[in-house]
Amino acid sequence: MTRILSYVPLAPAGIRAPAPLVEPTFWAKIPACFLREPDRWPMLVVMQSHASPEQIDRVVKVIEAQGLVPHVLPGATRTAIGLTGNTGAVDKSLFEVLPGVEEAIRVTKPYKLASREMKRDDTVVKFLQGTVSPSTFTLVAGPCSVENEAMILSTAEHLVSRGVKFLRAGAFKPRSSPYSFQGMGLEGLKVLEKARARTGIAIVTELMDTEHASVVEDASDIIQIGTRNMQNFALLKRVGKCRKPVLLKRGMSATLEEWLMAAEYILAGGNYDVILCERGVRTFSDHSRNTLDLSVIPPVKATSHLPIFVDPSHGTGKRAYVPAMSLAALAAGADGLMIEAHPDPDRAMSDGAQSLDFAALDALLAKLKALAPAFGRTM
Repeated sequence: MTRILSYVPLAPAGIRAPAPLVEPTFWAKIPACFLREPDRWPMLVVMQSHASPEQIDRVVKVIEAQGLVPHVLPGATRTAIGLTGNTGAVDKSLFEVLPGVEEAIRVTKPYKLASREMKRDDTVVKFLQGTVSPSTFTLVAGPCSVENEAMILSTAEHLVSRGVKFLRAGAFKPRSSPYSFQGMGLEGLKVLEKARARTGIAIVTELMDTEHASVVEDASDIIQIGTRNMQNFALLKRVGKCRKPVLLKRGMSATLEEWLMAAEYILAGGNYDVILCERGVRTFSDHSRNTLDLSVIPPVKATSHLPIFVDPSHGTGKRAYVPAMSLAALAAGADGLMIEAHPDPDRAMSDGAQSLDFAALDALLAKLKALAPAFGRTM
C-alpha cells in the first residue's frame, strides 16, 4: 500500500473520490480527475454517548501515533475528536474498532474545526461574568479608544450599573491616517486593567501585532482581531496559542468562507473560544460607512458552531442608525452586539460620529431587554 502525495485535480461535483487507502495497482485504473488531494479530507471520530474518559484518551493516543493532531470537542450528549493533518492515507476503520467509538467520518468543508460537520453543538464561551451562548444575548460597549483614565473609569462604572459586563476600548488603534490618534498603547492597557480591578467588568481590546500579544492577553478578557488583520496569519497563529477568547472581526471584503478560514487558524492553534463579529463590508453604498451584512448571520449559524456578534457602529458609521440595526441583529439571530459608547461623543478622539452617548445607550439597552425574550434570549 502507498500514500499518495502528489497533487491531482478535484473530483467533479457529485462524484465521490475513492477510499484513501487501497492497493497500489488501483490508482493506475482511476482517471486523475476523480481523485482528491489527501490532506483535504480531515476526519472526525464521534464517540458513543456513554464513552468513558479512558476510551476517549485511547483514541487521542491512536491519533497521535499516526502523526496527526487530535482536537477533543465535548458536546451536550457526546464527545467528538477532530483530526487535522494529512489524514488521506488513514483508514477510518482504525478508529471505528476502538471501544467507545460510534463512527469516523470525513469532513468535507475547507474550514474543518470551525465547521458544524466537525462540531454539531454551538460553542459556548464562558467567563466569570457569564456566558456567550445560544440562550444569551451579550452586549459589549465602550469607546473606540482609551483616551484617558477618568473617561474609561466613568464608562466602566456606568456600564456595570446597567448590568453590562463587557467594556470595549482600544489601547492600540489602527487608523487610516498616520496623523490620527493611535491610542495610548501600553499605558492604555494599564488603564483598562485598573477599570477591571475597580469594577469587575471584562475587557475587550484589540491586538494589532505579535509583539504585544502577551501584554494584551494579560490585560484583556477577550482579544479582538480587527478587520484589517483578519488575514494576518502570523497574528492568527499567535492568538491560537493564547488562552483567552478571541473576537475575530470580518474583513472589509471577506467572504464567509474566507472569514471562517481565518477562524480556522486560531482553532487549529488550540484556542477553541472564537467569537465572530460582523462589522460591515465595503460596497458601492454611500449612505453609510459600510454595508452591515446581517444576511450573513443565518449562513454562519448553518455552517459553523461559532457564536457571532454584530458591530452596528462600524457597520453604519452613524449613531442615529445604531439602535435600529442593533434590534435587527438580535432578530436575525446574532449572539451579541459590540457598540461604541462614549460619555461625550462629540469630543471623542476617534469614531465619535458613530458612538452613542450614555442616554442613548440606556434607551437601546431597555429595548433589547424587552425584545430578547421573544427570541429565546436572556441578557
